[in-house]
Amino acid sequence: MTQRPRHVVVIGNGMVGARFAEEAARRDPAGERVRVTVVGAEAEPAYNRVLLPRLLAGDLAGPDLLFPAVEGPAVTVRTGVAATAFDPARRRVDLDDGDTLHYDELVLATGSRAALPPVDGLTADGGPAPGASTLRDLADCRRVLGHARPGAPVAVLGGGLLGLETARALAARGARVTVVEPAPRLMPRQLDAAAAAILAVELRALGVDALTGRTAARWEPGHGLLLDDGRLVAADSVVVAAGVRAATELACAAGLAVDRGILVDDALATSAPRVHAIGDCAQHPDGGAGLVQPGWEQAAVLADLLTGSAPHARYRGGAVVTRLKAEGVELTSLGEVDAEAETLTLSDPHGRRYAKLSVRSDRVVGAILLGFPDAAATITQLFDLGAPVPADRLALLLGRALPEPAAGDPQGAAPALVCRCNGVTRDQLSDAWRCGARTREALAEATRATTGCGGCVRDVNALLAAWDDTAPVTVPG
Repeated sequence: MTQRPRHVVVIGNGMVGARFAEEAARRDPAGERVRVTVVGAEAEPAYNRVLLPRLLAGDLAGPDLLFPAVEGPAVTVRTGVAATAFDPARRRVDLDDGDTLHYDELVLATGSRAALPPVDGLTADGGPAPGASTLRDLADCRRVLGHARPGAPVAVLGGGLLGLETARALAARGARVTVVEPAPRLMPRQLDAAAAAILAVELRALGVDALTGRTAARWEPGHGLLLDDGRLVAADSVVVAAGVRAATELACAAGLAVDRGILVDDALATSAPRVHAIGDCAQHPDGGAGLVQPGWEQAAVLADLLTGSAPHARYRGGAVVTRLKAEGVELTSLGEVDAEAETLTLSDPHGRRYAKLSVRSDRVVGAILLGFPDAAATITQLFDLGAPVPADRLALLLGRALPEPAAGDPQGAAPALVCRCNGVTRDQLSDAWRCGARTREALAEATRATTGCGGCVRDVNALLAAWDDTAPVTVPG
């Protein structure tokens, strides 16, 4: 007697929920072991939220953000339908259209919401006030574009990755942008004071001013942003990029264990039987929320487990590498920025460049690389592989040293990762190129490279530029 496929319901059709459905379909394309139903409140199909600043800048159009639709009998996607509650005891999900779904396994991929700081006048009816917006979805992007006109002043609350990417995108549109960051420096989690100071100079040259160590006190629509020191930042609109909060309301109502996010173990299991959580809504002991690569790794692990493809698969966390994806700025930060380790620093304020490399036991434990793209590629590879650094540390920072061959590996070091989000190596890109994928879009379709955070676009373009009509050549880094 043939056993019926188990029904897996996914709440959330965002990046990670959609990725789980895709991973499950790749492992079980006929739907013989699992049938997946994805429900999401947004009317749009799944799209890449990380690329919203590029849409804001005009570099991409809306269709460029869409993920390929998952085809076949294994997956059903219902957009514009929100889950209102779920019952772990009865294994059912209630939807806002009156329907009910029964599940064998439930996957919570509810993501996160933009945090609105307690600034007078910033909120109205539970959301952003007139002239204010967040940047979490396509509707937000349309709202920001409606406010930001060429020559108009715009304030951005938050000097982290999203805030700076948003500010640079608005400046590219011709807006006059001021970033307000309450911490003493920009990107305080990823940069030290020296790197942040040089980054501020670089951004100012690109049309973005920054005020650090200042807190917004009141938003006055039509006038601007009043700061805690009494200054008024003139602004026709304000974009809030002050962090996110995990969307845990459904999990809390169902009685699941929740802290900052929904608590999960290495198998992505929650405190409720047959209920799992992945992505920004999940809180794993080794972190991972807020970045593309960990969320997609979690989706792959859970697909392995629920389809039975790899019953022993586990998510163990991962090393953090962040890139500021702002046109005109080459910035990579990885590992422990303030590590107690052997440290080499190269500061060039005149050239608006800064490099800091931290090494422990001949392994990279942290780095900040502003304006050193070649070194960033090589050092990131060393960090990913846990490979020994070359003896000449300065040559490494200057982009003149390559990873040493791995012990016992006659071909040299392991293949270099180009796209960390999708685990795509240079060799895989080379193979796809040889098979006819001669554009970035074709390589993306063949390998998934560039479809994550977008941080590898430059590297993929460089490889394409270096390859001729016969065979790829070796590109340093």
